[in-house]
Amino acid sequence: MDPQYKSKPEESDKRRIGIVKRVRVILSPEAKEVYGHLNERAPHSKFERMMLKAIDQKSELIKANKHYGKVLEDYRIPKEYKTRYEVGNVFKVDLPGFWRMLYTLTNEESIEVIAFVLDIMDHRQYDKKFKKR
Repeated sequence: MDPQYKSKPEESDKRRIGIVKRVRVILSPEAKEVYGHLNERAPHSKFERMMLKAIDQKSELIKANKHYGKVLEDYRIPKEYKTRYEVGNVFKVDLPGFWRMLYTLTNEESIEVIAFVLDIMDHRQYDKKFKKR
């Protein structure tokens, strides 16, 4: 085999030729609970239907661009997320009605990137968790 031809592309080659990693969105138990609650109430509530649609749309945007959300500074990440999920990065996505969806990225070195949704919360819960007044 000719040494100028490589059997596996190197990392720099992958970036150069544009190999795109698949992004999968997974909900934490807390986010699943909120999503389930919204889903239960959706047949009878326009707001819950709107929220579900927004969450689904934002999830698709995250799949298309894993860095879609606003990056939270390290000192602003709640200790709860650092200890429970061992996160090093947290992204915030704004939802209608001043709700927020928070996610972290894992498996960055793998073929597939996981966007792990940590929480979906309203404005009051967000302020409480992030100690805002």
